[in-house]
Amino acid sequence: MTTHQTALVTGANKGIGFETARQLAQRGLTVWLGCRDQSRGEAAAKALAADGDVRFVRLNVTDIASIQAAREHIAEQSGALDILINNAGIALGDQEGPPSTVGSETIKKTLDVNFYGTLHVTQVFLPLVRKADAGRIVNLGSSMGSLTKLTAPEQPPFAMAYAYAASKTLANTLTGWFAAELKDTPVKVNSVCPGFNATDLNGNTGTQHPSEGAKVVVRAATLPADGPSGSFFDAAGPVGW
Repeated sequence: MTTHQTALVTGANKGIGFETARQLAQRGLTVWLGCRDQSRGEAAAKALAADGDVRFVRLNVTDIASIQAAREHIAEQSGALDILINNAGIALGDQEGPPSTVGSETIKKTLDVNFYGTLHVTQVFLPLVRKADAGRIVNLGSSMGSLTKLTAPEQPPFAMAYAYAASKTLANTLTGWFAAELKDTPVKVNSVCPGFNATDLNGNTGTQHPSEGAKVVVRAATLPADGPSGSFFDAAGPVGW
């Protein structure tokens, strides 16, 4: 994939999204840094100015009007969108638990961002992605959303965080279904697990810097024409659904 392309990274004012925006900008892309808070988003874009062309766009993935306004702004400025990265996500920590006890409100709040947010952003921006020569859509997944890993006899127990895990399982269904819908187009849709990164999502307990997780995201975002679509992978290779 060539330079002078355009990418949107949601939830990119910190963590993996921030490092993904940095790495794409360093490759010569114009990167739209999506963030729901204007002051934080503008500060993040300013912090990345030395890395390339990074522009703030206000985007709240739980607000359809906000998503549509962001789409109109990017369409006006850039025309097409080569790369869409659905990075925005939440984990509710001490509100979490196993499926036998986790509250329905915790599940709803988590799905609103991690599943419905990904769905709505993709639906709204897909026309711009299809205008690109070879669009790429990347959904941030997690091995916790893998039913294959969950049910494998040799798999060590997962943390009991059903709402988060279920949201990532559902997000993976979007990857498969959008890839099937777009199989006769140049658009590629994939899920990636960026690994256990030290971010606010896990209280900065992760074992690697977010820049490492961002490398997996960027790899999926810059796949060549013969790259996969409808796949789920991490730094080591394919992850079972």
